[in-house]
Amino acid sequence: MENQNILLEVKNLVTEFHTEDEIVKAVNNISFTLNRGETIGIVGESGSGKSVTSLSVMRLIPDPPGKITNGEIIFHKKEGDSVDLTKISESEMRGLRGNDIAMIFQEPMTSLNPVYTCGNQVMEAITLHQKVSKEQAKAKTIALFKQVELPRPEAMFYAYPHQISGGQKQRVMIAMAMSCQPQILIADEPTTALDVTVQKTILELMQQLQREQDMGILFITHDLGVVAELADKVVVMYKGKIVEQGSVWDIFSNPQHPYTKGLLACRPPMNKRLHWLPTINDFMQVDVEGDLQELDKSVEQVVGKLVISKEERRKRHEEMYANEPVLQVKNLKTYFPLERNIFGKVTKVVKAVDDVTFDIYPGETLGLVGESGCGKTTLGRTILRLIDNDGGQIIYKGTDLSTLSSQEMRSYRKDMQIIFQDPYSSLNPRLTVGEAIMEPMRVHGILDSEEERKDRVIELLERVNMGEEHFYRYPHEFSGGQRQRICIARSLALNPQFIICDESVSALDVSVQAQVLNLLNELRDEFKFTYIFISHDLSVVKFMADRMIVMNEGKIEEMGDADEIYNNPQSEYTKGLIIAIPKGELADIKAAIAAKKEEKV
Repeated sequence: MENQNILLEVKNLVTEFHTEDEIVKAVNNISFTLNRGETIGIVGESGSGKSVTSLSVMRLIPDPPGKITNGEIIFHKKEGDSVDLTKISESEMRGLRGNDIAMIFQEPMTSLNPVYTCGNQVMEAITLHQKVSKEQAKAKTIALFKQVELPRPEAMFYAYPHQISGGQKQRVMIAMAMSCQPQILIADEPTTALDVTVQKTILELMQQLQREQDMGILFITHDLGVVAELADKVVVMYKGKIVEQGSVWDIFSNPQHPYTKGLLACRPPMNKRLHWLPTINDFMQVDVEGDLQELDKSVEQVVGKLVISKEERRKRHEEMYANEPVLQVKNLKTYFPLERNIFGKVTKVVKAVDDVTFDIYPGETLGLVGESGCGKTTLGRTILRLIDNDGGQIIYKGTDLSTLSSQEMRSYRKDMQIIFQDPYSSLNPRLTVGEAIMEPMRVHGILDSEEERKDRVIELLERVNMGEEHFYRYPHEFSGGQRQRICIARSLALNPQFIICDESVSALDVSVQAQVLNLLNELRDEFKFTYIFISHDLSVVKFMADRMIVMNEGKIEEMGDADEIYNNPQSEYTKGLIIAIPKGELADIKAAIAAKKEEKV
């Protein structure tokens, strides 16, 4: 009976990539089994082999440079036949791909074709695998759009990818993956860059579709909170190997491998406030030979030493709020034209920032949270005058920035910096990292000679845990976390006083995110920076922020002490955001697993 329940068996799988210098085993001798109606969470950092595992199952490894060199991937069909996916021809695989085994990719914008409408792309998947007419395929597509809860499904059918939000694009991808009612769904980081509320809806949707179709899900992510809520079993990967696998409860309540302990501890806890976040290095270290050394510590031991007392926090706030505000935002308004009449006069506007007022004090971190489209980023950019405001005042150290010309504003740019969400697009691919950091120093006349500037850049790179050897490298040679650290070094080059971090850790692994957040706090304490920290991840904002502003539709929904808002939210909107946070605490996981068991009964 058990055997009939097995859907996919991966046995001793090895996937290699050949470079000029070496052979990289991206997936190194891994084995696991997926059953019908079961969800396996595959977790690990970037480069651990998670995505290569999923692409190997789909037979989408680009050859050259990649190749499956060993192992079996046995797919057990509903009819009772079994097939080894590594042995069948490309045309046979094409018959299974999208039909029996479907995949949702991490980045919906790059996996949807920009020149076709969303409806057209889902229709194509249906007509390719099913014998139906165009009219039937269209009706089925609109029904799928309703099922994935896309607003206005008929209008969405004719919309192009650039006309809809990230969460909506991800739902189109889910509709496409579900169009042929696959037996296996592979989801590769499908919710990484989404708001917690959108993420919650998408996870619930996937669970509902799984229940209806008894589908097996391989869910790839670096967010253990999501795994706790969704998965039955967990596979932990590190450098191409499986270091630990077992039931969700076993892995979370009693992790055996130091890497798993590190991943669990990296996530900002919601029930306590820490001096800094633990990282993987608190549980394991790589020695000179490159071998792994395990440090025999439990998560509780490491986290317990880092807790900030309420008294400590109260004292810091007393000292900070005794000062004059460094920035005062008064009745700020930023509107974008939506419609114009035939004479060019604006007849309809989007109120992106609508009458916002707050103060921020020297050395404070002010968190700014809310869903996509609530006005967080527009507010940040308006404060820096990267977008012009339509009303109100931005008073920085006694000067109203909104009255300055762009020439006058230039001298303030040195003091006020921004770290953008996407480090890749904010670095010039043609400039070496050293040049990118030196360029603003030249513009603002910082230091007297190129030699001094170069020394300062190397000093800054070391400050963000990088080395002199990175000075002459280009952005594409670095990982996402390293690029983000380069952007932080570039922001520091001008000795700013005020920094806006715009979703600067949202796309990073939890372990890299922990390092970047620790670095930002360390730099704040050392250089007495003031931060506005923009994020849709409430757990990250709660860890970073002294006070928090919750935004909704351009207005401030709620403002106050970060712990106070989390523990006692006043508005329904804030309560909804907090409920949607994936829970990584053990007690919550226990409750989630119990609820899941009950549902299955």
